[in-house]
Amino acid sequence: MRKGLRRAKAEPRAWQRMLSGRRLDLLDPSPMDIEIEDIAHGLARVARWNGQTVGEHAFSVAQHSLVVEEIVAHIQPEIEPRWRLAALLHDAAEYVIGDMISPFKAALGMDYKAFEERLETAIHVRFGLPAKTPGPIKTLIKRADRACAFFEATQLAGFSREESLEFFGSAPTGYELQIEPLAPAAAQARYVQRFHILSEAAGYTSAPAAFDTE
Repeated sequence: MRKGLRRAKAEPRAWQRMLSGRRLDLLDPSPMDIEIEDIAHGLARVARWNGQTVGEHAFSVAQHSLVVEEIVAHIQPEIEPRWRLAALLHDAAEYVIGDMISPFKAALGMDYKAFEERLETAIHVRFGLPAKTPGPIKTLIKRADRACAFFEATQLAGFSREESLEFFGSAPTGYELQIEPLAPAAAQARYVQRFHILSEAAGYTSAPAAFDTE
């Protein structure tokens, strides 16, 4: 190669291959490349609190999501199944991006938020939900999310009750939870099972696959 000439540099890889065989473009995620089995597998292996919890197993995002869906139904018993499904999927994007603690999300700023929102939209479209969750439902899910965090903080992450109340608020009246972190395989299986129950109750079917992975 002559002096002064440089070989063109290849574009950095911006996709991730999933165990299903799908290849998800992280910058422009397509609903066709999203599978619930990939989501469940990933979330069952993503630890809440960066793994800084007591017990034999980490408390996974998959198990956290199951609890949040349960709390949503406790707060609003007559809520439609599709919004319970939205609660189950509220952290689904973390199967790709991981569970970043809130202070780190704040430090990363809007670029991170925009990326997360694109992925959440693709996930919703894939599973028949509205691309954007209505404001009141988002508020309800956030309330349930914080309630779950209260239990996690006091039982698993070493927070005092006073600290947890300060950061997350109190749990809903009448709701009690004793957390027992599940092994990844168990959390994964329960997440997939709950997804199918809620999808059927909501009358949804997944968008058709764009191609075979076999």
